[in-house]
Amino acid sequence: MTLNQLRAFLETARHGSFTAAAAALALSQASVSELIRRLEDEHGVQLFVRGKRRLVLTAAGQTLVGYAETSVGAADQASRALQSVQSLTGGVATFGMLRNADYYLLSGLVQQFVELHPAVRVRMIGLNSADVAAAVADGSLEAGIVVLPVEGDGLRVSPWARDEVVYVSAQPWGQPSITVAELAANRLVLYDAHAGWRDPTRRQLLDRAGADGVTLDPWIEVEHVETALNLVTLEVGNTIVSRAALARSPVRDRVHACPLDPPLYDTIGFIRRRTSPLSAATRELARMARATLQRNPAVTNLDSVPG
Repeated sequence: MTLNQLRAFLETARHGSFTAAAAALALSQASVSELIRRLEDEHGVQLFVRGKRRLVLTAAGQTLVGYAETSVGAADQASRALQSVQSLTGGVATFGMLRNADYYLLSGLVQQFVELHPAVRVRMIGLNSADVAAAVADGSLEAGIVVLPVEGDGLRVSPWARDEVVYVSAQPWGQPSITVAELAANRLVLYDAHAGWRDPTRRQLLDRAGADGVTLDPWIEVEHVETALNLVTLEVGNTIVSRAALARSPVRDRVHACPLDPPLYDTIGFIRRRTSPLSAATRELARMARATLQRNPAVTNLDSVPG
């Protein structure tokens, strides 16, 4: 029993003739008759008898009508749902966002998106980039914006922009830059405690420390950037933070920053699964996110970086 057979059956039942059903379905009369014949043969029943003026449903045909209407209606609803997802008139955009998205002026992204596409629901998850990557890789999220590098088999990674990571202390460092060995000698306050060394920024630091034969251990670990910066103002320890985060922090005028030697960058990128197409909603959300990021003066658009 196929949907085409059920559609032919329902139109024939409604119009009382193969000719009218064929016109409604844009098929030939022979095609409609054949669909009905096969349906009857498959189940060993007669669905219509020929009356004086029209085809009349048999008892078997009357029994089938309700089930056919339910099946065809469900298929049509499913088709409309899929079409709405691809036309931004419905569906859900599932998107992962790096933990510090607000510092890149991405906090208003959902509002802008919903104003433009009010029929689309949004599910946006803010996590450490390592966790966003894991969620995209396992299919929990369609795509995400993350700080690179991240782990994830089968991910397509597109670097979008970069932001310099700087050393921040309550007192001036007194040097134009700071090395990882000098950094390791500080009382470090590092954020994203839950992710730990899976965090992409920390991974870069750890790789650099390992290359230099330096042991890098945080003195204090907290979850949020602002907590780390507040502890810096209290002179509990020193931290590292992206320039975008520092520029939008309420304590920015109470701390001092200097670059690392060599410079350290957070590369912000877009990730998605290689083998899965994006819904129109998620694709549009990604386009808007990139446009917002490119307008942020605190980051460098990688399209404009030589080499």
